[in-house]
Amino acid sequence: MIDLKTRNEAALERTIERARERNIIIPTFAQMRDPGLIPDDIKAKLSDVGLWDLNPINLFRITWHNEPVEKGGGFGGANYLELPSELTGVDARVVLLVGKWFPTGAHKVGAAFGCLAPRLVTGQFDPTTQKAVWPSTGNYCRGGAYDSNLLACESIAILPEGMSQERFDWLAQVAGETIKTPGSESNVKEIFDKCWDLRLSGEDLIIFNQFDEFGNYLWHHEVTGPAMDEVLHQIMRPGDSYRGVALTTGSAGTIASGDYLKKRYPLSKIVASEALQCPTLLNNGFGAHRIEGIGDKHVPWVHNVKNTDMVVAIDDNATMALVRLFNEPAGSEYLVSQGVPSELVCMLPLLGISGIANLLSCIKFAKYYELGGQDIVLSVATDSMEMYRSRLVELEDEEGPFTELDAAAAFHRYLLGQTIDHTEELSYYGRKRIHNLKYYTWVEQQGKSYEEIQAQWYDDDYWASIPEHVGEIDALIAEFNGRVGLTK
Repeated sequence: MIDLKTRNEAALERTIERARERNIIIPTFAQMRDPGLIPDDIKAKLSDVGLWDLNPINLFRITWHNEPVEKGGGFGGANYLELPSELTGVDARVVLLVGKWFPTGAHKVGAAFGCLAPRLVTGQFDPTTQKAVWPSTGNYCRGGAYDSNLLACESIAILPEGMSQERFDWLAQVAGETIKTPGSESNVKEIFDKCWDLRLSGEDLIIFNQFDEFGNYLWHHEVTGPAMDEVLHQIMRPGDSYRGVALTTGSAGTIASGDYLKKRYPLSKIVASEALQCPTLLNNGFGAHRIEGIGDKHVPWVHNVKNTDMVVAIDDNATMALVRLFNEPAGSEYLVSQGVPSELVCMLPLLGISGIANLLSCIKFAKYYELGGQDIVLSVATDSMEMYRSRLVELEDEEGPFTELDAAAAFHRYLLGQTIDHTEELSYYGRKRIHNLKYYTWVEQQGKSYEEIQAQWYDDDYWASIPEHVGEIDALIAEFNGRVGLTK
């Protein structure tokens, strides 16, 4: 759990001095949730800073509310995209929060902040002597390396060697060190094994594992969940109903937004999806797939499985076909010919590979429950195609040019023809089956206790207590900033 009681005053003093030297001010969770709370002098400084710049002031851009521009933007409403029935093939309203307008182009920069910041302001992590290790299947280690750079910390990024080349090229400019592990998206254990190697190396470091760090859960509960709620209040018409959120699991941090929304919409549902080629939740299965960044073959420690209503498996052939449909000229032209608004077609590159899988999860959810035009389903586009252009080149090399006939096949088979196969509506014991899978990874391999895995299932206060930390963390951040002395 999140430890705010342990304090190392000597390390904290060194961290404060470094922050003073590097002009670092740390934002609070409240400011990330509502940028209206950010001081005007900080907003003024952002007016000449690029969204991805390695500038500490960009810590205040860790929010869903950035103006969608590359440089100098202010803040507005949460960024989202509503996909019409002409594209989805369902009457339900499918709405995705857009992650492209975070620094690094993905919302994982927020999850990483949620893990690092509490340790910095308690002195549990010392950036003057220790390295921050970020194990990931892609965007989280990018977010961690970025946050570390802004917060003057040395970083080590760990990710599978099979991830897109764009990720490695970018990390070479930002991370202190990048370690490639064997395999691709579904090879998470190999990442964990490398973390054990580092722990045993004697090097002074702290591993921020998104799969078991509750700062990941907390950030999404307290920032992503409210952003979704804000969008709902903005778009809901009289008679509309919010029905649920559908998300690929990955580290399962984003699913915490569903926990937040269930408290406000008790009848809403949480749908966890994964790759059909590696159906761990659905069928205790294994394998490899091409939906980059979601991770598999285990159940994340931070996944509140008892609150999950359905699991869905997405065929990665569908996802990769839609990558081409949404990003190739022939695909764009065909979609417009089928009545999809051209202004919406131009925005489809806002969906990266996992975002397309999330879209398909929403469609399956809507079809399974026979949702209508007054029903709203939420999800996220974690990142955009900015980190996957090389995949389009690879697909063309493998499959040849993408033609109008290919576009028609992808559209009618994978969007309009999407079915409710490979789904399971979870009973109490269906949830418990998935929860029990945590034992093999976390208790047997990673050192978690039997008592805690039982508490996750039987103690309702276990999950309810996590959001209660946010006020104390914000108070510690305010105290830290006051001691640094850069705030008015």
